[in-house]
Amino acid sequence: MRLSKCAVPSTIDLEKGELRRRVRERLAALTPEELVRSDDALFTRFLALPQVKEAKTVFAFQGIPAREPDTARLIGELVRRGKTVGLPRMLPERRMEVRRYAPDRPLVKASFGILEPGEDCPLLPREEIGLALVPALCYDRRGYRLGFGGGYYDRWLEGFSGVKIGLCRGVVLQDRVPVEAHDARADLLVTEEESLSF
Repeated sequence: MRLSKCAVPSTIDLEKGELRRRVRERLAALTPEELVRSDDALFTRFLALPQVKEAKTVFAFQGIPAREPDTARLIGELVRRGKTVGLPRMLPERRMEVRRYAPDRPLVKASFGILEPGEDCPLLPREEIGLALVPALCYDRRGYRLGFGGGYYDRWLEGFSGVKIGLCRGVVLQDRVPVEAHDARADLLVTEEESLSF
């Protein structure tokens, strides 16, 4: 009898779970002031990248408080700079689509407390997106990410040909995260102190 992957977690699944636990603990220990200073440095470095300046359409994300950078501020700045900004909308079967962000339309609370555009916001085709800001709990120095475990982004990024950029607080930057064949890698990684290209 063949056991499903869910029944017997692989070694990599267990390693990822343990790393997620440690990273969440480290992030939870940061003060609100430390988080704001970190966000300021991350966003300044991100906005200075030539790839960001050149991109007309940016696929961003609404950060989960205390787990991810507060990207609501960054999204507003991208719009002020004339960028078309898309945000993810979760679909059944762990798929997602990108809908255009409109400052005058309220975001809708979805699974995991994530805010996302409603169905009334226009779809942004993948081929029209020049840059994707890819969320993660943490990254490593090779550009690989540790996501939240749903696989939404790995699936969506499979057909994406634009630039993939990660933001990672320096306190949780890893030398190596456990990697599987389907795990997507960033082209650029931004921390408060450095920008790494792969």
